[in-house]
Amino acid sequence: MINSENRQKPVYGVVGICGVVGNLVSRMLMDKKFRVMGTDMSPAKGCTFLYTLEDYDFPKFLENHPESFFSDSDIIIPPPSLGEDSELFKLISEHGNDVMTVDDCLNQFKPDKPVLCVSGTNGKTTTTTLLKHICRTMDLKPTEHGFIKLQGNIDYIPPLQARLKGDVAVLETGTFGNTGDLEIMMKRCEPDCGVLTNINPDHLDKTHDFINYARIKGEFVDYFQKKKLIINSDDPTVWGLIKNPDSVIKFGVDTTTEDVGYKECWCGNEIEINETITGSGYYQCECGLKRPEPDYLAFDVEESEGRFKLKTPDSVFEVKMKLIGLHNVYNVTGAIVAAREYFNLPMDKILTAVETFEGVSGRIEHLFTHEEMEVILDYGHNPAGIETVLRELKKVYETITVVLTVSSESGEHGDVEIFDKVLKFGDFIVPASHASRVVAETKVEEIESGKIVLTSESVVKFDKTGTLGASSDQVLDGMKTGLKCKSSALICLGEAAFKYKKSILELK
Repeated sequence: MINSENRQKPVYGVVGICGVVGNLVSRMLMDKKFRVMGTDMSPAKGCTFLYTLEDYDFPKFLENHPESFFSDSDIIIPPPSLGEDSELFKLISEHGNDVMTVDDCLNQFKPDKPVLCVSGTNGKTTTTTLLKHICRTMDLKPTEHGFIKLQGNIDYIPPLQARLKGDVAVLETGTFGNTGDLEIMMKRCEPDCGVLTNINPDHLDKTHDFINYARIKGEFVDYFQKKKLIINSDDPTVWGLIKNPDSVIKFGVDTTTEDVGYKECWCGNEIEINETITGSGYYQCECGLKRPEPDYLAFDVEESEGRFKLKTPDSVFEVKMKLIGLHNVYNVTGAIVAAREYFNLPMDKILTAVETFEGVSGRIEHLFTHEEMEVILDYGHNPAGIETVLRELKKVYETITVVLTVSSESGEHGDVEIFDKVLKFGDFIVPASHASRVVAETKVEEIESGKIVLTSESVVKFDKTGTLGASSDQVLDGMKTGLKCKSSALICLGEAAFKYKKSILELK
């Protein structure tokens, strides 16, 4: 721990600046005008995030920990993963440096700006990105972690991002699915407002059930019950977590739908939902849980046109957006509520910002048109997200071809659930990932009918990483096969589709 000696502008020595945490810690300290030195054993070519430090002028030592690093540093901040029995800790001890942990940093350097966290199974990236866009249009600079192709919603990234330079912090916050994850996250981020988009089954294996997963999300709710909490009250799982209904701001959507879905209720019964999107809509359980009247209600929705009316506690507004689909009506409404209720931004300017928002890369992203077939990419990788995306696209396009690159984190039963969702909405299905190919081969009737179109590359075994279920060759083979199908639109689904987007664009 840091001794009580009062130092004037101490020099902080940050170990591991090529890693995410060390990188953010050094930038945070520089933003706060402290003196910093950084070191890492990685060479420059292996320092993945070195580009984020280009505008930060401090000594950076790569490939070694020089003697001067220890002699010139007053306080050394090691990475959280470094054990106290390591050689580096021995060197720190020999040089008599004070040691500050990353958690010590978070406790000593508090956020100096409004902090809002967005969580939920689906929609949090779009909600977060739109809210930051709204802030930027009003000259409020959101903090950014700056890591290209890194979502950054777990571990130490959100809390350190909250302490970077900026006027506001809008943080996407996720979970590894372990009890205590979100509780710790909130304590580290120290936000005053939270937005919860929904809670649907995601990343669940045989050792986890949905209610336990929902309880983990409930840690987010518990933290904000005495602060400001904005929720999608059309989701019965979310609404069932609320202990004090008067303490939350509710948003929802009013639309006619014939879709019926089911979810496990908190009472243990299965609750029927007249679904607007997967897992949300109109519901009433025999235990008494029922959909409340939202404080902010989207109605008269024209999905394919990106228009709806929004009833607020004091007025009704016309909302125009460049996005399509009911799921984006929810995302946009949640962002509008947060911008108005927490950041106190004027409604007319919020609506103008919404109208200029282009969406998030990889979220129903239009890539090109191929012989009158619209080619679309979506990062969707869990059953609820995939079902929502396909359901919305089916409202816009008469026929759709689905190229599936996903491998579920839930294992084989997750792969089956995802494939069944795709079968429900897709007119042609091309299993591009090995995992989806394994499931496809059990669907003999659909193969014989031509609904499932097999490729050659998806036969090849692929060692997945998380939800990255296909190689570049498998994705391209799937796309080439899908482009031969006669449909109004082709959508390539999954993390691999997003990763190899550049290669896909070369097919146009």
